Amino acid sequence: MDNNYEKNNKAKNDLIEWVKSIAIAIVVAIFIKTFIFNSTYVLGNSMYPTLHERDRLFAFKLPLYFSGPDRGDVIVLRAPDNENKDYIKRVIGIAGDKVEIKDGRVYLNGELLEEPYVAEGSYTQVYDQDTWIVPEGQVFVLGDNREEGASKDSRYFGCVPLKLVKGITGFRYYPFNHRFGKI
Repeated sequence: MDNNYEKNNKAKNDLIEWVKSIAIAIVVAIFIKTFIFNSTYVLGNSMYPTLHERDRLFAFKLPLYFSGPDRGDVIVLRAPDNENKDYIKRVIGIAGDKVEIKDGRVYLNGELLEEPYVAEGSYTQVYDQDTWIVPEGQVFVLGDNREEGASKDSRYFGCVPLKLVKGITGFRYYPFNHRFGKI
């Protein structure tokens, strides 16, 4: 009888250990997803040629707690015009910057912005406005695809509050081809 009791007790202890391990793994995964990084994927072509449809990226949250995004960073943000969507855009201007679009070219603080990430010969359209001063706590973002209508960005919805920024992307983990790796 003692042998049967020991077997049942061992089985019960093993089950409790499995449940604990699974619970700890779930808590760690939620912590990582909430505070450190998240995975996202690209839908649409607003960031072409840098990103392609169905690319999968890591969006790092940790830098947002210390410094926030910087000029040139590619970020994931909650869409200002649709809270059920996320957008992936490039930060062009940060607080205090003056962003102008003249003759299809982007100027940052009066200087022509070199943009090696856009397709050669791209023409950056303007809509209602061509000059923005980025307020404190906000960023100015553009998609890398500057074809007319290809990207809903700050030209369309204005500067973006930092509270809408969900992460800074920097690594493409899919597809596993020549595009795999740092963005």
